[in-house]
Amino acid sequence: MTAAIQVNAVEKSFGNVQIIRDLNLSVAKGERHAIIGPNGAGKSTTFNLISGHIKPTSGEIRLNGEVTSGLRPFEINRRGLSRSFQVTNVFARMTVWENVRCAVLWATGHRYAFWKNVDTLPEVKQRTAQILDEIHLSHRRDVPAGLLTYAEQRELEIGITIAGGASVIMLDEPTAGMSHAETERAVALIRRLTEGRTLVIVEHDMSVVFGLADRISVLVYGHIIASGTPEEIRGNPKVKEAYLGEEVD
Repeated sequence: MTAAIQVNAVEKSFGNVQIIRDLNLSVAKGERHAIIGPNGAGKSTTFNLISGHIKPTSGEIRLNGEVTSGLRPFEINRRGLSRSFQVTNVFARMTVWENVRCAVLWATGHRYAFWKNVDTLPEVKQRTAQILDEIHLSHRRDVPAGLLTYAEQRELEIGITIAGGASVIMLDEPTAGMSHAETERAVALIRRLTEGRTLVIVEHDMSVVFGLADRISVLVYGHIIASGTPEEIRGNPKVKEAYLGEEVD
């Protein structure tokens, strides 16, 4: 079966500094795959490479079998990949409803035009309402996004990410800064909204990683040192060395 994401021998340098080296990663369709690693390992750079925000120095990236390395982010998005960012990325002055509707409009092929009244588009209205219900923000629909709590803003961003119906969802530290209760709610939301989709997640909270992921890849100094099930990764001596400084025989 063709992988949802296939990264082959990718390298990325900024000047003389090599950040990603001989990166190989395969994410199966429908899999929840976590990328973990120490600070500075290159996790966000890997996300940016896959989503097209930066281009690889060498190597190849495929999305559902199609080469996407070198394409621009919006071109990759149109091929079925959507992502969130570490820093919450919403339109603070627009309402919750308007934020989600913007994503739905783009996904349904509508473009902004001064002669159009978007409130008369029933499919957009229905899809927007459905997403707000799914992320439990219907009661906050008329609130400017900048006035939401931090956890609600992250939920809104997840809603925007899935609004286009992408088959591959990438979430960059979606629970960072949340309390334990907020994290549990976010994980339940992510699990439900990504059902039937491929999920790639970068996350520092190991309880989230081991509770959510089907497979885990460990990135150290821009190179994946191990990939496997949570049980395999938990017992991998190379992973213990990378995180705990334990010496490998």
